[in-house]
Amino acid sequence: MEDGKLPAISRTLRYIQPSDYLFRVECVSSLMNTNIEKYESGKFEAGGYKWRLCLYPNGNIKSNGKGYISLYLAIADTKMLPLGWEVNVNFKLFVFNHKHDQYLTVQDAGGKLTRFNVMKTQCGFPQFLSLDVLNDPCNGYLMEDSCIFGAEVFVIKYSGKGECLSMIKEPVDGTFTWVIENFSTLKEKVMYSDVFTVEDFKWHLILYPKGSSKTKNKSLSLFLELADCETLDNQSKLYAEFELLISDQGNLGYVKHHAKNWFCHSKKEWGLHNMLSLCDFNNKSKGFVLIYNLTVQAKIALMMLSRRYSPALTHDKVTVVWFKLKSYCPSTLPVPKYSVEVKHQTKNFNHFAIG
Repeated sequence: MEDGKLPAISRTLRYIQPSDYLFRVECVSSLMNTNIEKYESGKFEAGGYKWRLCLYPNGNIKSNGKGYISLYLAIADTKMLPLGWEVNVNFKLFVFNHKHDQYLTVQDAGGKLTRFNVMKTQCGFPQFLSLDVLNDPCNGYLMEDSCIFGAEVFVIKYSGKGECLSMIKEPVDGTFTWVIENFSTLKEKVMYSDVFTVEDFKWHLILYPKGSSKTKNKSLSLFLELADCETLDNQSKLYAEFELLISDQGNLGYVKHHAKNWFCHSKKEWGLHNMLSLCDFNNKSKGFVLIYNLTVQAKIALMMLSRRYSPALTHDKVTVVWFKLKSYCPSTLPVPKYSVEVKHQTKNFNHFAIG
């Protein structure tokens, strides 16, 4: 608040009653003629915190509320909170208009968040509703000298899950070369390279000289596998753009493929079942037929890691609570349902007098 000006507030109308907290004040005229400057409601719990509503029947004079009803949300039991505590809240306060069967919704303009802390335990609207507007029966806020107020409170808790996406372009040591000696004489069905490390992640190559199960005796198959996949939790994944290459000892013949893949627990390897046709491999014109040593290479050009982290923002709805100043017939006020998510209907407040 600057130069004594009150913060901008928004006033709208909606048909749906507040889902979080309601209270009905009976004998409003009598309350205003007492010496009660402020009335504090009973405590209610929301998002792990205790709260109250604070009503100033004749306005909070110290905050420029003379001639108005002032209404605030206050956090309670602050002595039980840890040192340095703070609670971020988005809240709305309401008053029911019997004539139009709608709720006047009052909140900070633009949905501004309110931060409660040891220096600020109460926040609301000193000029919530003009007393002249309230007391004029034509406006519909009083019905048989009773008035219904309400609140909806959204507590923002830093207890959720988040995701961090990091990228490494052209990583250091991104190229691994595997030389297989006397390849023409080997009888293995599957071969594994040594483990190599790129940016703290361990990889190895898997070679099927006579083809994988899908291309048996048809093609040479080559795969890149994330060897330490267990270092990723179930919600994390690693993206890689890479190149797989096969060449002979003198580079007389070679074949390479560009690839990209997300590696995770359920998919820790990617490659080509038909990396090199065995027909081409044994063709003299392709340069592979006289191979004694075979060179296999992997070049990782880009890596992106998607990993979970905490904290993140989540929203908790406040439990519905009832409060009354004097006895009244419950049948005159509909009972709110507990823990119900409400999709709000609002419209501009420009049809009748407001405070």
